Amino acid sequence: MHPFFQELKQGSSALGLELSEDALTLLLKYQDALVLWNKAYNLTAIRDPKEMLVKHLLDSLSILKDLPAGRLLDIGTGGGMPGMIIALCQPERQCVLLDSNGKKIRFLKQFIADLKLQNVIAVQTRVENEDSINELGKFDVITSRAFASLTDFIAASRPYMHDQSIIASMKGLIPEDEVKAVEKQFSCDIIELKVPRLDEQRHLLLLKQI
Repeated sequence: MHPFFQELKQGSSALGLELSEDALTLLLKYQDALVLWNKAYNLTAIRDPKEMLVKHLLDSLSILKDLPAGRLLDIGTGGGMPGMIIALCQPERQCVLLDSNGKKIRFLKQFIADLKLQNVIAVQTRVENEDSINELGKFDVITSRAFASLTDFIAASRPYMHDQSIIASMKGLIPEDEVKAVEKQFSCDIIELKVPRLDEQRHLLLLKQI
């Protein structure tokens, strides 16, 4: 058994998730691959696996219960957070992980190939690239952990949205000013998240076009 299996199981249970042993095993395989590739490719600033478990795996898992259903786009996915983690836990959901960083996408493509994952693809492109916008089409849910401001995230998401699309933005503190800046165009549902063993505020903002 993986040395972090019980910790991940307890952490995901504390988040109100009932993940199968297969899903937990896949998540830990992903973390192991991330640790390995990180030595050569510098995919994430967090190097300690125990810290990764909390700040990458559990942090990403914390949004799972509140995430709307449907085809998902993860913009600025980096090493695959939260998109890959969502894909591993929800094999019925189609996920596209998008980033302009070649090394990070190479890692994700290799991991997808090694595990023969059917519901997720990684795409190296800039979010505003017209060809990518046309090829990838529209998404039901657009998520990101990477964007500095909601205004920028909305601008990047718009070409990939249909009328009912929901933007799911992961934030630390509630960005009151950012929410105010978009309130005429988007309704915003703010969900407080409690990440086990993380002593920092986390919130999920679900934005829908008015």
